[in-house]
Amino acid sequence: MKNTPPRPKGRSTAANPLGRFETLEVVPEEAPVDRVPTLYLRDNSRSIVARNESPDVPFNASINPYRGCEHGCIYCFARPFHEYLGFSAGLDFETRILVKESAPELLAKELSSTRWKPQVLAMSGATDPYQPIERKLQLTRKCLEVLATFLNPVGVITKNALVGRDIDYLGVLAQHQTVTVLVSITTLDGELARTMEPRTSHPRDRLLTLEKLARAGIPCGVSLAPVIPGLNDHEIPAILEAAADAGATYAHWLMLRLPGAVETLFADWLQECYPDRSAKVLNRIRDIRGGRLNESQFSKRLRGTGVFAKQIRGLFSSACTRYGLATQAPDLSVTAFRRPSGDQLDLF
Repeated sequence: MKNTPPRPKGRSTAANPLGRFETLEVVPEEAPVDRVPTLYLRDNSRSIVARNESPDVPFNASINPYRGCEHGCIYCFARPFHEYLGFSAGLDFETRILVKESAPELLAKELSSTRWKPQVLAMSGATDPYQPIERKLQLTRKCLEVLATFLNPVGVITKNALVGRDIDYLGVLAQHQTVTVLVSITTLDGELARTMEPRTSHPRDRLLTLEKLARAGIPCGVSLAPVIPGLNDHEIPAILEAAADAGATYAHWLMLRLPGAVETLFADWLQECYPDRSAKVLNRIRDIRGGRLNESQFSKRLRGTGVFAKQIRGLFSSACTRYGLATQAPDLSVTAFRRPSGDQLDLF
């Protein structure tokens, strides 16, 4: 492990490795700080819908008002995306958040166009739409208002209990079979969650959110993403049982991915926080990745290969059967889609 300064409070890493597109590295002379504030930057994007061309991802389009994520999950596969913005995949990803202030208006414009073909939107496929700043800015909420107005289907994915705030709009969408909410729970161990995903909601609060959504009649499920061999894979049955008891009706899982700089960031975090398990976890990852720590091939990257990957698939499948959880999200409908009048659009 490199000589990295101690992790600032509430962050999963202190490292800021040089981005792959950068040629000049600035190394600060000041001593490490205990806290690093989050800086919010205006993102002047002129579109809000991102297209997906990956054949193993189950959606074609997604939206998110934020780039970067203050949740700071050490394993996040989206970290390298920050390098396209001139930032690091390390601490910058957690502390330099780009905000699309015009996201609701851009979404309304997109959906009102006759070129828009109604389809399921993911919210989101990368960083969390309910990260801490959403409590203040409410951009995700305003986007849901737009979606509820047009009745365009959306699949929400989050690790934050804040999604429960928006049950009013989610409820409208649910009446027309146009929404699902996937709550991501990677562990029931609060200490592991605090270290691995420092600014996400406590696992207990995520389960309470599932209960709240289920009581409101909103189709909801649980996502075990990522499953980390040797670290949280043994929790699969317990997580699925707790989620089913809370009202989840389906479950989803993905194997850990370590693209680009995430490989080193994760390995260093593991050595710092769980040195007694570090070698075992890394060796298990290599076992499912053909001797490497990462696999980018579409047919293999989300599930892994080999004996341990097969065991995880079997454990997930049998636990879903035991607790009555489907392994596919409910189908969403585009039949209710509508384009409101000009007066309604003026609200956005």
